[in-house]
Amino acid sequence: MEKFPLKGSREAAAEGNSYITAYQTVMKKSNGHTNGAGGDGDLDGTFRDHPLAQHTKLTTSLTAAGTDDEDMIDITPRSSPGDVIGGGGGGSSSGYHRETATESDTERDFGHSGGNGGGNHHNQRTMHQHVPTHSAFGEPMDGALSFYGSSDVQDDIPGIGQYEDFHTIDWQRDIARDRMRHRYIVKKRQDSLWDLIKGSIDAGSGWLCVLLVGIAAGCVAGMVDIGASWMSDLKHGICPPAFWFNREQCCYPAKQSVFEEGNCSTWKTWPEIFGLDRNGTGPYIVAYIWYVLWALLFASLSASLVRMFAPYACGSGIPEIKTILSGFIIRGYLGKWTLLIKSVGLMLSVSAGLTLGKEGPMVHIASCIGNIFSHVFPKYGRNEAKKREILSAAAAAGVSVAFGAPIGGVLFSLEEVSYYFPLKTLWRSFFCALIAAFVLRSLTPFGNEHSVLFFVEYNKPWIFFELIPFVFLGIMGGVIGTFFIKANLWWCRYRKFSKLGQYPVMEVLFVTLVTAIICYPNPFTRMNMNELIFLLVSKCSPGDVTNPLCDYKRMNITSGNSFIEVTEPGPGVYSSIWLLMLTFILKLALTIFTFGMKVPAGLFIPSLLLGAIMGRIVGIGVEQFAYSYPNIWFFTGECADSNLITPGLYAVVGAAAVLGGVTRMTVSLVVIMFELTGGVRYIVPLMAAAMASKWVGDALGRQGIYDAHIALNGYPFLDSKEEFAHTTLAADVMQPKRNETLNVITQDSMTVDDVENLLKETEHNGYPVVVSRENQYLVGFVLRRDLNLAIGNAKRLIEGISSSSIVLFTSSQPIQNLGPQPLKLKKILDMAPITVTDQTPMETVVDMFRKLGLRQTLVTHNGRLLGVITKKDVLRHVKQMDNEDPNTVLFN
Repeated sequence: MEKFPLKGSREAAAEGNSYITAYQTVMKKSNGHTNGAGGDGDLDGTFRDHPLAQHTKLTTSLTAAGTDDEDMIDITPRSSPGDVIGGGGGGSSSGYHRETATESDTERDFGHSGGNGGGNHHNQRTMHQHVPTHSAFGEPMDGALSFYGSSDVQDDIPGIGQYEDFHTIDWQRDIARDRMRHRYIVKKRQDSLWDLIKGSIDAGSGWLCVLLVGIAAGCVAGMVDIGASWMSDLKHGICPPAFWFNREQCCYPAKQSVFEEGNCSTWKTWPEIFGLDRNGTGPYIVAYIWYVLWALLFASLSASLVRMFAPYACGSGIPEIKTILSGFIIRGYLGKWTLLIKSVGLMLSVSAGLTLGKEGPMVHIASCIGNIFSHVFPKYGRNEAKKREILSAAAAAGVSVAFGAPIGGVLFSLEEVSYYFPLKTLWRSFFCALIAAFVLRSLTPFGNEHSVLFFVEYNKPWIFFELIPFVFLGIMGGVIGTFFIKANLWWCRYRKFSKLGQYPVMEVLFVTLVTAIICYPNPFTRMNMNELIFLLVSKCSPGDVTNPLCDYKRMNITSGNSFIEVTEPGPGVYSSIWLLMLTFILKLALTIFTFGMKVPAGLFIPSLLLGAIMGRIVGIGVEQFAYSYPNIWFFTGECADSNLITPGLYAVVGAAAVLGGVTRMTVSLVVIMFELTGGVRYIVPLMAAAMASKWVGDALGRQGIYDAHIALNGYPFLDSKEEFAHTTLAADVMQPKRNETLNVITQDSMTVDDVENLLKETEHNGYPVVVSRENQYLVGFVLRRDLNLAIGNAKRLIEGISSSSIVLFTSSQPIQNLGPQPLKLKKILDMAPITVTDQTPMETVVDMFRKLGLRQTLVTHNGRLLGVITKKDVLRHVKQMDNEDPNTVLFN
């Protein structure tokens, strides 16, 4: 990119109040210069393949313009001249003016023009230049270089270069534009102290932006945690001395557990508020009714807010974030209203007791914050590719504040959601996650001295034998995760294509009612899921008598010269196992029906809970096996001092296994888990379980839950982790097929009326420009949106433009022009579209789309245009080759 800058739509972006002079490296000629359309692929100057194309079969259509622009008609609005900036070398100059852009979810692309001197005769002999001779004011511009989008900010057509909703961005163009902008700023630093200061500010704007994103993400996460905790406890009672306290804060002096309310006199249950006792049949029924009513109230508010104000605030958001980071435009998905409603709705839906978590939506909330702050810095707000660097850092901050796991957040962004992740984005993501975790820690929403959700302090090492049950947990996690994915997809597909999808609020209320009625009788399902996970991963201490999972009979026996403490499970442990099994079944079924409803809903906490339940049960079984058979060879010498088996560790490993089976994460999952629990010494068991879970999950089903929902919604996501192993060619995929008509625009023979009719009759997003219909040598590529804007702008502002005006994409007039003045649109022409030959293997084409972020590529044969391959065509072809329905790809 640095050595061969792309012409055409690869323009520079104007930033803020800066007036940017565009300069672009012009291409050296290899075999002289031929002026005019000619044979052997020379179009309006030259047409030749880049030497690299012989090795990669990637060709670039290069079109050099003529040197006579005397009859050029400018299609841009007129305005008064502003500052004058001189070019380099010969010192040519032109007028520059400022134009502000309205803030939106997509950038407003600006181009610019600049001066380039012509004093070096050697360069004039060896380089080919296109020199426009008229500015927007009809004044000569001697020696200025002009490319598409490279005119002054004010000279551009408003809206040119922007992206439509539900379209894919052009990564190559945006990255090239940013590099041109950066080269200009570096060049201007030498001119004055003010330019040096502006350059320094621009260089540090990325760090400042992620700093603000981290601070805001930490604050929002703290408010969501505190609000959700307070409203969750509101279903059970209230703290009369200070109603804004949750139960933990209200009963903090008593240090009560979640199973024991009698020791806390300040916390009042709803039966006590109405003058009844805390225990008994009547108070139980009153508490039951209030629990259900509060749950219905919170759920109805959440669903109603989402439906009325921000439909994009529903669900997890991670599938859409992955798609957006891959280069897809979904306007409004990261907007201010989505941020507000997602935050409030998340507190309400979690408080309603639904089987969902707030960790996934926190990634969406942080991405909304990143999108909003990126507009403060035009370097990112007006360049979609650069904006995605901020969004990647924001996603890392979202996981950081959700779990208190900053390193895991960075790895999650790298492994799971990001599509383009350069090294500087890694550093900025690390910094953003650090700031977010620090801010969250200062707010202490978890109510203890640690900044993580489920801090545990195990001091016993694991033994080699335990790798067998750890791997078993990984296998079961893969099975459970695959079952959940298939069941949830079936239900979401049914919801999408049935009448149920027409009544989202009623569905939420019904699921909430069923959840509240079923979950209240069981103490494990009644409590907050975070509290239950903490109970499951905690180790039992001798004084812990309130937790039924710790109902052990402890005894000391003499072995040689030492005493060994052994434990025998009591009736509370056995009853808890049965209750946990029932909890597992209920939570699994409820999660299947809950994930995908029209409320903010995450999947991390339900997955961790299912795995923790499974792991705790297995851990208790292994513990009792060691207690019953302590003399087996693999226990000999290991359990000499005390019970070495820790059931809480199995809960941690099981949680990682199920979460890995659902999401197919590996590295980031292990780091998140040991950050989540503080159990650094148990990395090997976590790695073994995560790897086994992924292997089993991939064997039973190829996609994780987020990729499956991307496919369900038809988003154009081309997964870079999958291999394309088929032997098809570009000619098999291109549109149209051979012997079918290809809609093209000729460079100098179509009228405005012809072009408008073509736009009305077709719905393509862009059109190849060729020499003529008989001689279909490629000239360039023009976008549909740019054509509409340019023609509409010309009709409105330029006298003499009529439906019979010839539309020119060249720099020279036709030989005979007896009609109205022609409309010259070379400015919006991409003169360097990515092209491949018809015999290029689709494996190469797919790699180009993945690694270059292409929107489309043109297919040629011996220099003649044959067809077009879009990203949608590639996705449909991949699905067809995998025996899937290609019509599920819905967007461009």
